[in-house]
Amino acid sequence: MKKTALVRVALSLAALVLSALPVFSGELDSFKNERGELKISGGTAHIPVMKEAAQKIMTVNPEIQISIAGGGSGVGIKQVGEGLVNIGNSGRKPTGDEIARYQLRVYQWAVDGVAPVVNPKNRVTKLTKGQLAEVFSGKIDNWKQLGGTDRRINLYTRDEASGTREVFWEKGLGKGQISSAANVVVSNGAMKSAVAKDPYGIGYVSVGHIDRTVSAVSLDGVTPMIRTVQDGSYGISRGLYSNTRGEPSGITKKFIDYLRTSAGKAIIRKHGFIPVR
Repeated sequence: MKKTALVRVALSLAALVLSALPVFSGELDSFKNERGELKISGGTAHIPVMKEAAQKIMTVNPEIQISIAGGGSGVGIKQVGEGLVNIGNSGRKPTGDEIARYQLRVYQWAVDGVAPVVNPKNRVTKLTKGQLAEVFSGKIDNWKQLGGTDRRINLYTRDEASGTREVFWEKGLGKGQISSAANVVVSNGAMKSAVAKDPYGIGYVSVGHIDRTVSAVSLDGVTPMIRTVQDGSYGISRGLYSNTRGEPSGITKKFIDYLRTSAGKAIIRKHGFIPVR
C-alpha cells in the first residue's frame, strides 16, 4: 500500500475511534469522569424534568446510572431521609420537623401551579373557588347545578402523601373537606388519564401536565397557565423541591446543580414549569 493511502486509513481509524467516545460539552462537562448510581423518588410532577435531565446525562456518560421513581412528596421526603434514595423530590417544602429529623438540605428549582381540570367534552370550564370547594366536598354533586349536563360529578383526588393534593386542598379548597366518595389516583399522569377518560369527572393536576386531553378550569375569572402562575394572578401555586440528606456530593450535587444551569432551566420550561432564578 502506498504511503498516502496508509495515512488516509490511519486518519479514518482515528476519526472512527473519536466518534465512538462520549462527547461532553458545556454544562454536562461536570459529569465527565464520573461513574456510579443515582436514585431519585418522590413527587410525580417532577418526573418529566428528572427523566429528561437523566437521559442527557446518561447519554454523554453511560458510566452513570440514574433511576427515577414516583410515590408522591411524602414518600420522597421519607425515602431520602431514611437513606433509601439520594434525592427525594417534593411538591411542598418539607416541614421544620422533617428537615430536623432527617437533616435535610432543601433545593427549590421551579414554581408550579395546580389547576382543576375536566374532560374536554365538559362545557363547565369556569367556577368560583366557593363552587370548587362545594364540588369537592360533595355538596354540589351534579353538573346541572353548575350549568352543565344532568349527570353526577365524579371526583378524582390524590392520596394524602401527595404534595399536589396538599397545595390544592390548602389554596384551592381553603382547607375544606374532600368527599370520601372521591376516587384516589396515584400521580399527575394517572389523574390526567382518569379525567381524560371520564366526561363527568373533575380532578386537579400540575399546570405543567395540562395538554389537550384535559381542560383547565378557570377560577374566579383567572385561567391557570404558566403566565398567570408567573405573574401571581393565579394563586394555587407551589415550589418544586429536590431534597438530600445532609450536604450533597458527587453525582447527587452535580445533578441538582445541572437543574440550575441554563440547559437545566430550558428543560424545566419545556415541561411547563417556571425555573427559579
